[in-house]
Amino acid sequence: MSTLKVYTIESAPADSKSLLENSQKAYGMVPGLHGVLAGAPGILEAYQTIHQLFVDSSFNNEELTVVWQSINVEHECHYCVPAHTGIAAMMKVDEKITEALRNRTPLENPKLEALREMTLSIVRNRGNVNDNEIQAFYAAGYGERQVLEIILGLSQKVISNYTNHIAKTPVDAPFQKFAWKK
Repeated sequence: MSTLKVYTIESAPADSKSLLENSQKAYGMVPGLHGVLAGAPGILEAYQTIHQLFVDSSFNNEELTVVWQSINVEHECHYCVPAHTGIAAMMKVDEKITEALRNRTPLENPKLEALREMTLSIVRNRGNVNDNEIQAFYAAGYGERQVLEIILGLSQKVISNYTNHIAKTPVDAPFQKFAWKK
């Protein structure tokens, strides 16, 4: 049972209503996560802002998916793994990439695999990555900007993954077909 309420536009605190209306316009629905975050307008606004900043980063759709899904799987988020599987499909990301990420297997593309490895190292080591890992990441074709942008993506995923763990957010209907088990 959820310990946090999933708000609708009608039931949300006044300061969250316009933010949920933005979600409705952007996605054609209010995602359950957004409904939960509406309980504290500041976190919903922060999440939406960080999300847009990350989408506007230097990463392409495949790279965004690698960062998001690597973190979702590492954090074992029952909600975000299926949601980002569906989102990756909408973004036309190769299903082989999505399935490898969901199954914790290496990616065929060496550059994307370097991104996955750096993302996981940052998550697992709480940012304490060693010089060899940084140099391997740079050798794969990434730079300082991308290290920082992984941290931006991680910031977004901490908000969503941790909230979903506490709230036990129900997976939205469009993503239920992508259900994922730890």
